[in-house]
Amino acid sequence: MTALPTDAERRIALRRMKALATSLLVVAAVVFAVAFALQDRYPWLGFVRAAAEGAMVGALADWFAVTALFRHPLGLRIPHTAIIPTRKDEIGASLGAFVETNFLSDEVVAGKLATIDLAGAAARWLAEPRIARRVVAELAQGVTGLAALLDDERMREAVEAVVRAQLVAPEWGPPLGRLGERVLSSGGHREAVDLLLDRLDEWLAAHPEAFESVVSRRLPSWLPSFVDRAIDERLHAQARRFVRELRDDPDHRLRRSLDDYLAQLAERLQHDEATIARLEQAKGRAFDDPRIRELASSAWAAARGAAMDALADEDGELRRRAETLLAGAAGRLLSDDELRASLNSRLTEAALHLVTSYRGDIAHVITETVQSWDPAETTDKIETQVGRDLQFIRINGTVVGALAGLAIYSVATGVSALL
Repeated sequence: MTALPTDAERRIALRRMKALATSLLVVAAVVFAVAFALQDRYPWLGFVRAAAEGAMVGALADWFAVTALFRHPLGLRIPHTAIIPTRKDEIGASLGAFVETNFLSDEVVAGKLATIDLAGAAARWLAEPRIARRVVAELAQGVTGLAALLDDERMREAVEAVVRAQLVAPEWGPPLGRLGERVLSSGGHREAVDLLLDRLDEWLAAHPEAFESVVSRRLPSWLPSFVDRAIDERLHAQARRFVRELRDDPDHRLRRSLDDYLAQLAERLQHDEATIARLEQAKGRAFDDPRIRELASSAWAAARGAAMDALADEDGELRRRAETLLAGAAGRLLSDDELRASLNSRLTEAALHLVTSYRGDIAHVITETVQSWDPAETTDKIETQVGRDLQFIRINGTVVGALAGLAIYSVATGVSALL
C-alpha cells in the first residue's frame, strides 16, 4: 500500500499549486495588458486580448470561490465567505450525522463486510514472518503468566483434541493433491530433483566400492581380474554419467516421466477414491490413539518448558514455535474455505452488533471533535487535506475563461463582419 503524504508534504504541495494558479493569473494579466496596448496596430491581438481577459475573469472568480471556503477574500467580510471557520460546528454535526447515516447503517456495514474476506486478510497478515514475530513479541509477557496457571492434563487433552480435529480428522488426499499441483505448476519440484541428483552424484563419487563385484561376480571365473575391475569401473562411470545427464538436462525423458507420474499422483489424490482411502489408512496407522496422546503430551510439555525458560529471548525456541504456530494457523484458515466462511460470518455478526450499539456514540465523537477544534485549526486541517486539489479549480477556471473569452470575441467579430 502506498504511504499517504504527511501534513508537511501536503502543505508544500498546496503552496506550489497556489503559486502555479496565481502565476497563470499574472501571465493572463500581462498578456492582456500587452495585447490591449498593441491591438490597434495588430488587430489579430484582439483575439489574444479577449482570451486573456476571459482567463483573468475565470481565474479571479474561481480564486474568490476557493478562498471564500476558508477565509474572507482580501480580509473583506463579504457575506457567505469564510464558510468553514464560521460554520464549523454545523459542519461537525453534519459530518457526524452523515457518517452515522451513510457509513454506519446496518445495510452498509453488512454489505461492505460481505465483500471483504476478513478472516483471510487476517490469515494472510499473520502468515508474514515479520508480522508474526511482532505479534509474538507483544504477547510474550502475557503468555509467561498464563503458562504458569494452566493445568497440564487439561492442556494435553485440549492439544489432543486440536490435533485430532485439525490434523487427523480431515482428509489429507485432496489438500496434498492440490498442493502437489501448485508445486508442479510452479516448477518447484525441479529444484528438489536437482538437489537429490546432486547428492546422489556426490555419493557415487565418494563410494565407488559400492559397484565392486556388481557385474564381475557374474562373469566367468577364467576372465582376468583386471577385466572384472574394468567392467565394474565402467559401470560406476556410466552410473555417474547418467546421473549428471539427468541433472543437466531438465527435458530428459526420465524427468518428464517423473513429472507425469507426480501429476497423475496429484490428480489421484484429489479424485481417486481408492488412492485417497489408502492414504487415509496409512494416516490412521501413523496416528493411532497412543501416538496422538503422546504427541499432545510432548507438544504441551515442550511449549510450556520453552515458555518458562526462553520466552525472554527474542531468538529463543518458544518465540520461533509461536511464530510457526501463527503461520500454521493462518495457513489452515486460508486453506479451509468452510472455516474461513464461518469465521467471516461471526466477525460480521460481531461488527453489526458493535455498530448497532455504538453508532450514535461514534457520530457524537466526530461531532464533538470537530466542534472542539479552533476555527483556524479547522480551516488549516481541511485546507491542508483538500486545498491542493481545489487549486485545480482555479487553474481550470483560467483555462476555461480564456477559451470562453476567445469564443465569445470570435463569434462577436464574425457577426459584426457579416452585418
